Amino acid sequence: MPEVSIDLDMKRITNDAFVKIARECEPDLLEKTVRPEKIVTIELDQDKNPVITRERPINELSEIEMKKGDRVCLDFGHHQVGYVTLRLKSVGSPQDAPAFFKLKFGEIARELTENSEDYNGWISRGWIQEEFMHVDVLPATIVLPRRYAFRYLEITTIDTSMKWQLVVEEVTCKSVSAVDMDKVEPYATEDEMIKQLDAASLRTLQNCMQSVFEDGPKRDRRLWLGDLRLQALANYETFKNYDLVKRCLYLFAGLTRDDGKIGACLFIEPEYIVDDTFLFDYSLFFVASLYDYYIETKDMDTVKDLWPSALRQIELANEYFDEKMLVVIPEGFTCFIDWTEGLDKQASAQAVYLYCVKRGLELAKVLGDDENEAWLTGQITEKQDAAKKWLWDEKQELFVSGSQKQISYASQVWMILADIFNKEENKKLLNHIIDLDPEKGMVSPYMNHHFVEALILCDEKEKAMDYMKYYWGGMIREGADTFWELYNPKNPGESPYGSSIVNSYCHAWSCTPTYLLRKYFK
Repeated sequence: MPEVSIDLDMKRITNDAFVKIARECEPDLLEKTVRPEKIVTIELDQDKNPVITRERPINELSEIEMKKGDRVCLDFGHHQVGYVTLRLKSVGSPQDAPAFFKLKFGEIARELTENSEDYNGWISRGWIQEEFMHVDVLPATIVLPRRYAFRYLEITTIDTSMKWQLVVEEVTCKSVSAVDMDKVEPYATEDEMIKQLDAASLRTLQNCMQSVFEDGPKRDRRLWLGDLRLQALANYETFKNYDLVKRCLYLFAGLTRDDGKIGACLFIEPEYIVDDTFLFDYSLFFVASLYDYYIETKDMDTVKDLWPSALRQIELANEYFDEKMLVVIPEGFTCFIDWTEGLDKQASAQAVYLYCVKRGLELAKVLGDDENEAWLTGQITEKQDAAKKWLWDEKQELFVSGSQKQISYASQVWMILADIFNKEENKKLLNHIIDLDPEKGMVSPYMNHHFVEALILCDEKEKAMDYMKYYWGGMIREGADTFWELYNPKNPGESPYGSSIVNSYCHAWSCTPTYLLRKYFK
């Protein structure tokens, strides 16, 4: 048996053997020095949208003498993740006071137009990327200790003195990632929008591939299971860094609740530890992630090691079902599905269960686990029959969810992905919900990915391509060169946190156009 250590106070359990394997798969991060490409001025237009009103060559930076209140904004050309160094000097009379200045980092231009003092959201304002600095003696080279995720850097001189000015001679960023985007061939197409979708997807994935697959390099910088599943799929079609996927799978299986429940996310620093967030759908996605990894790598040793952990997630998920064999989702943040406000998640959760258990059944067959193959087959039959009996509305020809029999995109999409019906019936269902366009739509790239995948699996590839251009292309048209945590085309500034200033604009679950293009549009 593997050596196990238990933290009884926190009700966590660590499989030390699994964590050891995960450590052995940790990548050496690649480093690349990047310099800003130009100096820009960003202002709001009459519709309160950020626009670049002026551009200057970067070689003029060392000629700008900054007094109190002056600012300069540097554009690095593309989204960066890394460590910043500034080389500063003073001009004029001898320096008779500290240089006092502010650094503000922005993943997109909009962040530089927002006032952090106005932030009143429910997650920590510590995620806002701003620094206030004093430098007593110039010239100086300042190496910032914190890692930043940004494209734009705004430097504002809060004060010098009346006798001298601050000069920023040079700014560099040591960008870091586990992979090199130059090693992946661009998706072959003559369509400029598709080229941009592929490039932004790759850059999003690259910048989220650090010592683990992070959900976002700005925020939260953690390993989330829902993000990992989609990142791994995109990685299989592009960078093919199998060890990083393996590392993350072993970490999830090695750091669990004391009953074996896999957490929604893990902290990597200062030590490996499972968070106290446990989600019905995310725990089950460990099964799907392990299945996807096997299909790509045929790594039987890993599947044998992690199969008991995967099976345990299905066993624990069964505790959520009532006497009708319908899933009952407890109040609170216990199942994700999407950020759509007011979304009833019962039908979606039932379908996610079936989606994952069907993949677990395939793993049982691969392993020759006859006992669990029979058990899983029974679970699929009773839960699928229950979905058809209690959640399918024959009159409306749609799946309904919860006591209010809510109709949503999410319910239909996940039932289609779970193969409740045959392809012809699924196609009819999907086009029906598109025509109806219910109030409960989709706001995250995560949910929109599953919608596009459902279109593709229903042989609606033209609609899928058009939708990718509409949805992810909408972010491109908003100035994105990496894809965002949340994007609502009807309200681009929407945030689940109370302010978009803490939104993540390079977010793992949004990287999938490169996967969809390469997997289904060859």
